[in-house]
Formats: sequence, structure tokens, C-alpha cells
Amino acid sequence: MSGYVLAIDQGTTSTRAIVFDDSFRVVGVSQQEFPQILPRSGWVEHDPEAIWSSAVATVKAALADASLTAGDISALGITNQRETTVIWDRESGRPIHNAIVWQDRRTSERCRELVESGAEELVAERTGLVIDPYFAGTKISWILDNVSGARARAESGALAFGTIDSFLLWRLTDGRVHATDATNAARTMLFDTGANAWDEELCALLRVPMALLPEVRDCAADFGETAPALFGGSIRIGGMAGDQHAATLGNACFKPGMMKATYGTGCFAILNTGHERVRSGNRLLSTLAYRLDGRSTYALEGSIFIAGAAVQWLRDGLRIVERAAETGAMAARADEMQDVYLVPAFTGLGAPWWDAEARGAMFGLTRNTGPDEFARAALEAVCFQTADLLDAMRRDWPAAGETVLRVDGGMVASDWTMQRLADLLNAPVDRPTVLETTALGAAWLAGRQAGVWPDMDGFAERWNLERRFEPTLDPVRRGQKLKGWADAVQRTRTNG
Repeated sequence: MSGYVLAIDQGTTSTRAIVFDDSFRVVGVSQQEFPQILPRSGWVEHDPEAIWSSAVATVKAALADASLTAGDISALGITNQRETTVIWDRESGRPIHNAIVWQDRRTSERCRELVESGAEELVAERTGLVIDPYFAGTKISWILDNVSGARARAESGALAFGTIDSFLLWRLTDGRVHATDATNAARTMLFDTGANAWDEELCALLRVPMALLPEVRDCAADFGETAPALFGGSIRIGGMAGDQHAATLGNACFKPGMMKATYGTGCFAILNTGHERVRSGNRLLSTLAYRLDGRSTYALEGSIFIAGAAVQWLRDGLRIVERAAETGAMAARADEMQDVYLVPAFTGLGAPWWDAEARGAMFGLTRNTGPDEFARAALEAVCFQTADLLDAMRRDWPAAGETVLRVDGGMVASDWTMQRLADLLNAPVDRPTVLETTALGAAWLAGRQAGVWPDMDGFAERWNLERRFEPTLDPVRRGQKLKGWADAVQRTRTNG
């Protein structure tokens, strides 16, 4: 068998397909954006058919870019935007509603009702999650309640639910496999991460028929093979993981205490806690890092809803930059005497605040504030939020100790942002040579399953550092900036 492995990286704004060789080098790549559907304030949807079309198109284009055929590929891995919810008809394979995206807040009222009913402890104990519209469970129930006849069809077994990985798998296998992996299942508010099984009591609480749910498998497992007609030959599917879990694997964060943060549309930081399922006292998530060979590795996770999306807002909303890449140079030019803070709560605040009703705000504006200061505030907001997460993680799990943060995602190409991140964390930040770590993690799962890529130790040995950013900011100045940020967040919050 060849060492070529293909990964589908299905993200929030685009789908990519990447072909890696057995040295983990990218030899073929294709990317395609798809529309964001915004029916009303706080609602975010995707057309599942557009996602499916983009997946097929990018796989074909990546194979062509690598001058390879389906027969040259040993295995396929899938990684995906998590929590985004699709329900489809089992017979036709057609979705019954647009996908409801992880950013969507339409079920905020339902989540408040669940909290007021006293369900928080049950959800936290079984799933490690907080009750929030972010997760898939209340999205499933909303679709069933708002599409005519859907609930009855779901209860009869005529419909199927899946996160994007599961929907793509169904389509890739021509409806033969309805499955997901443990990391995606863990993001539904329906999965007991201790028992490693769907939870009947939680399904009843959220009014989700268990007949909808996919089979849950390890991250590296036999997920079937693609229909031959799709790509001119079948490809074995050997790995699946939610995007942040795949990035954890791609960054080789296999040991307890290792931490990674991915900076894309949002930012997601994961701290490996090994086989210890740490219960957070600071409103972080206790989640699965990954599950291999039937054994779960756990993590503390902090989710920031808006990271790169703040830069997109500067570009597309305010139109003060033409390209996202301009913001680093603009931030470097900004007036250091102006402490301008952007709290980017455009879709609420994530960890450790979990304030679904908070909305974005800027503080510290003067007559001299201009585009450069806006750019710096947008980039610093990501760094400040990461500092909040790291502080909460250390309080939850003192074993974390001195942390080195491994980073990936589109924003990490900015040297200015990574240096400011190290400064505000007061910790080193490591940027890897291969920045496609999310896709690489999915590829590693598939390659490991196929037996053509190394095991965990072999993969970790070949992880390469491109640059380490060490903190250089004066401690007094750092303290001033963190104090100003904390004040800005407090003014923005609606839940105290």
C-alpha cells in the first residue's frame, strides 16, 4: 500500500481536501468556500448540499493537484466543524432543513429553561458540557419541532441525525454507514463520556429520539469505503474526529499537560488531561480529546466563538482592511498609548463566561483612534481570551504547571499576533512547520488505521517546530492590559 493519505477538512466557511505523502508533506490541496446563511440576528445556517458538493469537488481537485487517482490513496480521514447539526431522510439522503451551525443562538431560550429546571448538574456530570445553544442537542430538537411532521418521522426511524462528519460519511458511502466518532458524539449534550454511550436520560430531557442517532466508533476505525463512482474508485475511510480534536492529534499533544489552540473562525484551546476526566469549576468543558483502541483520553477545553471572525468583521463589515493579512502590520503601527479593547461577543461569549446574550462592544475609543487601533484590538482580543482560558485551566487542573502552547490555524501566520499571544500568556508559543494540523490529524488517524503511517510515538517524534515565540512584554504593562481587558468583559456581560 502507498503512504498517500487524503483528508477532508470541512470547516465553517470552506471545505478543503489535502493529500499527504508518507513524510506528512502536502502534495495536493484544494479549497472551496460556501455561502453563510443568516436568516435573522443570531441565527447561522449552512446548506448541507453545498457542503457535500464542496467536499466532492475538493477531493477531485486535490487528487488532480497531486497527480494521483483514488487507487493511489491508502486511506481517507474526515475532520469537521463540530456541533453543526443536520437531519436527513434515510431513504432519499436529502436534508429536511438547512444545517444549524455551531455559532447559532436560536435555542437560547430553551437552554435557559433547562438551566432553570435544574438540569445543569446532570448534563455536566454525564457529558462534561454546560447547557448552551452551541451544542447539537437543542438544535436537533428545534428542527424536529419546526419542520412539519419531522418529530413523528424521527420517532419512526425514517430520519437520521449527524454532525457534518456523519452526514458526509453517509453520502460518501452511498447511505451504507450511519456512524460518527466519539469526539463528535461528545459535543451533542447526549453522550455520556464516562460510559462511552448515548445517554437515554439526556435524550429524553432534550426530546431527541434515539432512533435518530448514529453508531459511535473510535476516532481511528473502519468507517467503510467511498462509493466507487464518486472518485473513480473506492477509498477506505479510516479516521474521523472533530476539528479541534484532529488539531490536537496533528499537534502531537499526546501527553497529559500538553496544550494546543487553533485560531480559525473561532479559537479552541484543548489541554490534555490523560485518562483523568477533570470536572471544571470554572465553566470550561471536560471533553474527550480522542478515543483510540477503545480507550478515552480526556481534555479540558475552552471555546472562543470569535477569533479570525473578528478580522473578517474588519474586512467585510467595517471595510477598513482589504485583506486579513494586513492587520498584523497595522497592529504594529498602532498607538501604544491608546488602550482600545474589542470584546467580540458577536454571537455571545464562550468559555469561561458562557453568556449567550452578550453582544460585542469596543472600549477606550478617542478622537485619535483609527484603523490601526481597531486592527490591534481585534488581534489582541484573541490573545486576551486565550489568557482567560489558560488561567481557568490552571485553576481547574494545577498539574498543567508551566505550559507551552502549540498553535495552528490561519491566524498563526501573523508573527505580531503570536508574539502578543506569548506576551499576554506569559508563556512560550510554538508554531509548527506544518500548519495544516487539523487535516494532518485526520490523515494520521486514517493512516494509522490503514497501517501505512506510524503509531503515536513515531508520529510525535516527527513533529517539527518552525518558531518559538517567547514572552518579552514588561510584567507591569502586561498586568495593566489584562486588567483593562477584564474590565471591558465585565461591562459587556449580561449574566453578572
